[in-house]
Amino acid sequence: MSGNRVAPENEENKYLTGSLVFAVFTAVLGFFQYGYCIGVINAPQKIIEHHYAEVLELVDKEPSTHHATKPPPTDIGKHPTITMLWSMSVAMFAVGGMISSFTVGWIGDKMGRVRALQLLNILAITGNVFLGVSKMSPHTHILIIIGRFITGLYCGIMSGIVPLYVGEIAPTPLRGALGTFHQLATVIGILISQVLGLNYLLGDKYKWPLLLSLSGFAAVLQLLLLFFCPESPRYLYIKVSKPEEATKSLMWLRGNYDPTKDLEEMEREKEEASKEKTISIWQLITSVTYRQPFLVAIMVHLAQQFSGINAIFYYSTDIFTEAGIEEPVYATIGVGAINTLFTVVALFLVEKAGRRILFLGGMFGMFVCTILMTVGLALLDRYVWMSYLSMVAIFVFVSVFELGPGPIPWFIVAELFSQGPRPAAVALAGFANWFSNFLVGMCFQYIAKFTGPYAFLIFAAMLAGFSCFIYFKVPETKGKSFEEIAEEFRRRKKESGRGPKAATELEHLGNNPNA
Repeated sequence: MSGNRVAPENEENKYLTGSLVFAVFTAVLGFFQYGYCIGVINAPQKIIEHHYAEVLELVDKEPSTHHATKPPPTDIGKHPTITMLWSMSVAMFAVGGMISSFTVGWIGDKMGRVRALQLLNILAITGNVFLGVSKMSPHTHILIIIGRFITGLYCGIMSGIVPLYVGEIAPTPLRGALGTFHQLATVIGILISQVLGLNYLLGDKYKWPLLLSLSGFAAVLQLLLLFFCPESPRYLYIKVSKPEEATKSLMWLRGNYDPTKDLEEMEREKEEASKEKTISIWQLITSVTYRQPFLVAIMVHLAQQFSGINAIFYYSTDIFTEAGIEEPVYATIGVGAINTLFTVVALFLVEKAGRRILFLGGMFGMFVCTILMTVGLALLDRYVWMSYLSMVAIFVFVSVFELGPGPIPWFIVAELFSQGPRPAAVALAGFANWFSNFLVGMCFQYIAKFTGPYAFLIFAAMLAGFSCFIYFKVPETKGKSFEEIAEEFRRRKKESGRGPKAATELEHLGNNPNA
């Protein structure tokens, strides 16, 4: 067994070139923007809510020098209008992503992975312009909602194309490790947005528009760097039949090596894809053949979002305030730092421990943390030290999330499907992720007001259910080809007595059962 472990490590070292790292870095800048947009809305919440109240004339703009015609509420954030507008400001980012996620397959196939990302950055820059000028307008809330929506449109398509591109340029021994880089970029984006959101940096009442719009610089950087990145060799060979350009792309990515083996693999995949019709979204939803991998793809994304992680990212300052933490913004930054650290750990674990065990272990750890969090918040009035229990539970919650439930859903979908159904699967899984993201962002404030300290028990119940699903239904994909993964699902279908029906449908769709 030990002899078998040395070979993969040598393979990894052989394929990990500077060019490959550059291409992956450039691509995951999109996830840096995604993380920044998630985290940036947290720290300046109270300041922006108060500005909303000013432009809506719920409070006086300068109460210190003008006679107050309307007394300011004790907590303006609890005003129904401000609660609604703030929830929309948070959630419209997810609405944009939810809508655009359906176009991932079409845009990626029509334009190519690299050109699509280049054009998408125009959306990111436009959205950030709206955010940057929002304070100048008497309708600040409208411009912020529009800006968040447009940046969401960018992130919705990007979050499908980037894992697709990275998965296609990554050698099989590095597919999992490189697939977690997008999550590392996400958490770095969250952390940087939290640090810059400090009151003495960009989180004050004058500079918060710059804080909100700063990810536009990452969009410009990505746009420029993409001119130096090659198109996906798999896309060039299989989708547009350009073997010479695919060879050049492989040589650029892998250095001076013999590409024959990779080209032969792509030729086999192309032959299989030619026998396999492109599967529409409707066919994928209704197909018995793809039901198991489709269900897995959707459920891992729902598990990621309904774990409660974005309730922490969007509203951690509020949560720490409720827990009695004196300086909640620093606790929020601590969450971001822990988040980043454990994402780095996940880079080394994902190819060692495997996808399934990390995902399952992460979900179980988060379940325990939600229980501890609830206990801490519920008993805070009786025992002051319970605030520290809640804070530690949040830190551990975020840590175990990054070991599996954070990075794995984004790249496992591409591992579960061959070329025919993959675009539809990526689009639907992305939609599920963004839709659940929207529900959490829009509804958590209302749920927290209704349930008080017991809000996270809802997430605990969901985590328990998703953990059971992962244990019984999600296969291990570490180091396996698309064909091996498909064979695993076929084996499970036969064991459940549904193999013949699936085979009949495959034949009807014109697919090759070995694809």
